Amino acid sequence: MRLTTRITSVLLLTLFAGLGLASAADYPVRPVKWIVPYPPGGTTDVLARIMAQRLTEKMGQTFIVENKPGGGNNIGTEAVINAAPDGYTMLLVNPAHGINASLYKNLPFNVIRDIAPVAGMVRTPNVMVVTDSLPVKNVAEFIAYCKANPGKINMASSGSGTSVHLSGELFKYMTGCNMTHVPYKGAGPALNDLIAGQVQVLFDNLPSSAPHIKGGRIRALAVTSLAREPSMPNIPTVADTVPGYEATAWFGIGMPKGTPRAVIERVNAEVNLALADPKMRARLADLGGVPIPGTPEDFGKIMAEETAKWTKVVEASGATVD
Repeated sequence: MRLTTRITSVLLLTLFAGLGLASAADYPVRPVKWIVPYPPGGTTDVLARIMAQRLTEKMGQTFIVENKPGGGNNIGTEAVINAAPDGYTMLLVNPAHGINASLYKNLPFNVIRDIAPVAGMVRTPNVMVVTDSLPVKNVAEFIAYCKANPGKINMASSGSGTSVHLSGELFKYMTGCNMTHVPYKGAGPALNDLIAGQVQVLFDNLPSSAPHIKGGRIRALAVTSLAREPSMPNIPTVADTVPGYEATAWFGIGMPKGTPRAVIERVNAEVNLALADPKMRARLADLGGVPIPGTPEDFGKIMAEETAKWTKVVEASGATVD
């Protein structure tokens, strides 16, 4: 009796495992929802839509970008964490996921624990841009103006806890500039007010600011990477004026913990193929993006390292979400 029961259990487990493998091999069989925790118009949204179009073309199902902003990135993130781990809900992982771990003290989730890394996409510098009416032409002049007008500079961001916010906080900490943080629900609204002169400075992800820089609607003072950005070689780095300053944004894909490994590897393979495509690389380069291909574990390492890095910045700068 016991032997019969054991054999039956083994057969059932084998059957269920086989069904799981079959479904993973056929994946995707229906549209995939890709949650971007910001409104349309910002870097996270632009990059997701570029990659979603590619995945749709190559994987035979529609990858639908769903913007779910709010809560400093946390609303969209929690929605993915609470979704079924079946491969049909993805998250656009971005710097806020490394920053919020220390910026928010009572999060109901832990991204490193609750999100399975799937694939890295790109790393981009941020760019320090100012409204055209501000009478400064470079970082040194900005610092001088800021110190001569303490509290009169409004520093926009795409939301509390984003790399845009923390890049500015790091600048404040390293220069002693007294600026007022004005968070927005995404880069699009922040850029609109910067162009209109309602705020004076923004440490934006380069892809969303690039068209406005090239169009002369805002002025770029510096990029936040240690090296100059090849797509805009005439723009200096913040570190040229503030030695040691460095901040970059990184983007990739995550899924709920427990998603089948075969599904994760399927998406990872397609993303890596996309990042190796010369046309895709050229398109990302135009946005200031440097591909970060690799295994799911490679992207998981980036997530962990960035979380550790920004924890130190949050603690040193005293940044808060209040």
